[in-house]
Amino acid sequence: MAFPPVFLLLLAVTHHAHGQDPDDSEALPRGCGWGLGRPYTLLCDLESIWGVAVESVAAGGTLAAILLALVLLCRLRHISEAEKRCGVGPILLLLLGIFGLFGLSFAYLVEQDESLCLIRRALWGLLFAVCFSCLLVQGVRLRRLGRERRSPGGCALTGLALGLSAVQGIIAAEWLLLTVLREGRAACQYMPLDFSLACSYVLALLLAALTAASLALCGKTRQWRCNAVWLLVTCLLSLLLWVAWVGFYLYGNDWLGRSPEWNNPALAIALVTQGWLLLIFHAIPESHICLRPPPQPTAPDYFDTSQNSTRMRETSFDEDIPLSHRQFVDNQSYGYSDENTAGLRSGGGAGQHNSNTGARPSAPFRSNVYQPTEMTMILNGGAVPSAPPTYTGRQLW
Repeated sequence: MAFPPVFLLLLAVTHHAHGQDPDDSEALPRGCGWGLGRPYTLLCDLESIWGVAVESVAAGGTLAAILLALVLLCRLRHISEAEKRCGVGPILLLLLGIFGLFGLSFAYLVEQDESLCLIRRALWGLLFAVCFSCLLVQGVRLRRLGRERRSPGGCALTGLALGLSAVQGIIAAEWLLLTVLREGRAACQYMPLDFSLACSYVLALLLAALTAASLALCGKTRQWRCNAVWLLVTCLLSLLLWVAWVGFYLYGNDWLGRSPEWNNPALAIALVTQGWLLLIFHAIPESHICLRPPPQPTAPDYFDTSQNSTRMRETSFDEDIPLSHRQFVDNQSYGYSDENTAGLRSGGGAGQHNSNTGARPSAPFRSNVYQPTEMTMILNGGAVPSAPPTYTGRQLW
C-alpha cells in the first residue's frame, strides 16, 4: 500500500536529478545543491526545516517497522502458546499499515500535482483504517481471552481487519469517482471539511477499538490485562491526536491565516506522529509480550520450613484418600492390631505358639508403636507430631 507513493517519488527524483540543468543550481534553496530541485525542495530545504524533520522521523520509523516485522517473522516458530501466536497476524498487518503511514508522509513533502493528489486522497483513509482495524481486532482477541481463555485464529483476525479496512477503500474510491470523474473537479481541489468527513469511518473504527480495549480490562484472567492497558493507552492517544489535527486542519489554519500554506505540514506531521505512536505504544509492547517465553513452574522446596505447611503436604499420599474411607481404614487397622495383641497375651501362657509355627509378635507389636521419622518431622514444620486421637497402641506400654 505504501509502495506506490515511495516508488513514484524515487522515480521522479531520479528522473529530475538526471534532467536538471546545472545552471539552475543558483536558484535552489540552501541544502539542495546536490541535485534535487523543484518540486522536491522540501526534502532538502534547510530554511523550511519542517520538511527535513518529517523526512528524518519518517525514515527512522520505516526502518524500525521493517526491523520489528523481520524479528517477528524470524521468531514465529519459537512462539509455542496458541494464545500468543494468534496475535502475530494482526501485529504484522499493523506494521504494514505503519510502514504505509511513514511512506505516505513523503508524498506531502513534494509539490502537489494531479497524480500525487489522487494518491494522497486514496491512501490517507485506507492506511488509517488498516491500523485502527488491527487495534479493534486486538481488542476483540483480548476480550475473548479474558472471558473464555481462548481466541480466534490469527488468520481469522487478519481477515476481519482486512474486511473492515476494505470499507474505507470503497468510501475513498466513491469519493474520488464522484468529485473527479463525474463533477470534473481537479484532484487537488477539495474542501478540508470534505476531506475530514471522508475519514468519518476511520474515526468510528477508532472509537470501536477504544470500546473493545475498555471491555478487555474487565476480563476474569489477569494475564492479559497488561495487553489491554497498552491497547487502551494507544487508542486514547490516537483519539487525542485525531481531535488535535482535525481541529487544526479545519479551524486552526483559518484562525491563524495560514490556510493554504500549512495544510500539507499539518497532514504530514499527523501521519508521522500517528505512525510512531502506534509503533511505540502498541506494536513494540505487543511483540515483546508475544516473544517472551512462558514462565517455568517452580517446584516447592520441602526442606524450607518457612513455607506453608499445607503447601508442603501437597505430595502426601494420605490426602488422596477421602476422609470417611481414611477413618474406616484406620479403625480397621487398629482393631486388627488390638485383636492380635489380645491373642498374643492369652496364648502366651498356654504354649500354643511354639518355636516357628506361631505368629511372630514383633510385627503387630511394632506396628502399634507410633514412630515419627525425619521426613515426617520436616513435613510438619520441624515439630514432633502427636499420635491420632483414636490411637490405642500406647496401652501396651
